[in-house]
Amino acid sequence: MNAKTATRSRPAAAAPITTESRVVVELAGLRRRLASLLYESLLLLGVLALTFLVPYLLLGMGWGIAPAGWVAWVHIYLVLGAYFVWYWRHQGQTLAMQTWRLRLVTTEGGTPSLAASWLRYTLAWPSVLCFGLGLAWALIDRDRQFLHDRLAGTRVVLLPDSRAAKG
Repeated sequence: MNAKTATRSRPAAAAPITTESRVVVELAGLRRRLASLLYESLLLLGVLALTFLVPYLLLGMGWGIAPAGWVAWVHIYLVLGAYFVWYWRHQGQTLAMQTWRLRLVTTEGGTPSLAASWLRYTLAWPSVLCFGLGLAWALIDRDRQFLHDRLAGTRVVLLPDSRAAKG
């Protein structure tokens, strides 16, 4: 081993952190988080179909009511916010995050508060809708975190593989 490779350290994105239960976990990689985000968008189509499309179809077909565009956007914001915040507060993981073994934690490793969860969710909208600039932020961030995570004081960590622990 030469001196150059001996002085290399682990990348910041893989730096281990400790959670409330004192299990050492590492920050989730960018590719895994983006894959989870893509999978999450597919799951959200079902959530929106049930909680948005069905009621608006009933209102339109049954009573001839078409709510204003801004009402629809507020409805989408609140429905998706309820979905994300509920999962983050109760399990630390949405359905897609469970599949990819990811968990949302505070920078100290605890469960995000209600306010931090809503802040992260709210900040994720411009992070994604402004051409993904908040996501691209991870390319220059020292811990490879998205901008909305950095601002909300949260992190997405990779959970240990339970299959590896059994074997």
